[in-house]
Amino acid sequence: MSRSLKKGPYVAPKLLKKMKRGSKDEPIKTWSRRSTITPEMIGFTFLVHNGKHFISVKAREDMVGHKLGEFSPTTKFIKHGGKMQKALEKKK
Repeated sequence: MSRSLKKGPYVAPKLLKKMKRGSKDEPIKTWSRRSTITPEMIGFTFLVHNGKHFISVKAREDMVGHKLGEFSPTTKFIKHGGKMQKALEKKK
């Protein structure tokens, strides 16, 4: 369910404070994966925590309206298959 239009998009107050204080050159470290990317964030680089590491996310125009957490995956994909898959990869 989406957020009310009356309330507007959620952006953590601490994140807004860091954006005003910092510059677009230095990355902003954040744990707020639920914050929505707004037009004011375009050009900033965020280091979004995924539970273990900080993943760099550079805000672009096409990301407006999405959450920061969408661009920082929390799980690592491990290949499917076993011995057969390894044999096919060696063949290539």
